Parts: sequence; structure tokens; C-alpha cells
Amino acid sequence: MSNDRMPRRGVLLIVASPSGAGKTSLCRRLMADHGGLELSVSMTTRPIRPGEQAGRDYHFVDEAEFQRLIEADAFLEWANVHGNLYGSPRAPVDRALAEGRDVLFDIDWQGAREVARRCPEDAVRVFILPPSLEELRRRLVTRSQDAEEVIDRRIRNAKGEIEHATEFDYVFVNDDFDRSYAELAHIYHAERSRRFRNVWVSGYQQALLNEKV
Repeated sequence: MSNDRMPRRGVLLIVASPSGAGKTSLCRRLMADHGGLELSVSMTTRPIRPGEQAGRDYHFVDEAEFQRLIEADAFLEWANVHGNLYGSPRAPVDRALAEGRDVLFDIDWQGAREVARRCPEDAVRVFILPPSLEELRRRLVTRSQDAEEVIDRRIRNAKGEIEHATEFDYVFVNDDFDRSYAELAHIYHAERSRRFRNVWVSGYQQALLNEKV
């Protein structure tokens, strides 16, 4: 029987980086290549950007609705980032873990810290560093999604975000997309194989030991 068909506990793969360092592109490719990995779609109060789709990229709500959900303890984590509120709905994540499905989080360091605090056995944290702040600015300008003052603020905040890289389980520099993707995929595959997540191992081991040969 394939290991993928045996009972296991899901992985919470958390990927964080300064805005523009490439985490979203890397996460999208990981999702495309791994059908069993599902995205935790965050909720946010920020305006929708060109090319984004509600329900796919984010759940877009106003601040009043977000505050109502905070009071209902409906988020696994939430934070104020660059003046906007972001949060990860709790219910779909809890359900996925219990059913042995893996969940990918594309969030900031604050969210990563909170998810790891609440789910210490399930969370795996990966931080992606840019090659330089100069390159980070170039990427933000090239994607043409933010006004110049927003880009300036993101660059200023990037140093504060980078300071938290040491809190993460894995850290690498995204200076080459294909190499960085291979690094991320290797991390994911290794964490899926951790013994404590694969609850079938003990029974399978005992069956092998009981075999008459």
C-alpha cells in the first residue's frame, strides 16, 4: 500500500518573507505541483489588487466584519500588517489536520509565530530572504501593484521582518527561483515523512516484525 493512503497527521507549512521576496510565486508553484497541498486562504481588510480573485487569493472583508470574527475567536492567527488586518480562519485548518491533509500558509512572521505557538507539533516555518534590499525594491517596482510611498514603507519594514528570520525552522535566500523552489519542495517532502506525523508506522512496523519468513 502507498504511504499516501495510510493514516497520517497533516503538515502546516508556513512560508514567510518580506513583501517582494518571492514567497507567493514559490507557494503557487508548490501548490501546482502537489495536489494534496491546500492553501489556507487568509482574510484581509486591504483592498483587492489587480489580477486578484476573492476567495482564491484572499477573503476580502471590511474592518467591522474582521473585528466581529476576532471576537468570535474564528482565527488561528491575525495581525495588523502595513495598516491592514490579515487573519487565517481556524475551522478549515483544524479540519484538514484531522483528515491528514497538508495546509500551506503564505503569511508574515507575526502570523507564523502565532500559528507555531498554537500548533507546535504541526507547524513547519520557512523564511525566505531576498538577495538584497536593492533587489527587493526592484521586484516591488517591477510588479507595479503599489504606489511609490507604499513601496518605500515596505522596504523600511523589510529590515524589521528580516530580524525575525532566526525564529524559523528553515531559512534560504531566493536569488534563483528554480533553486529556491527545489529547496522549498525538499523541505515539504522531508516534513511529510517525519515519523510522528505518520501514525501508520507503528502498526506497519509490527506487521513486518510478525511476518513469518
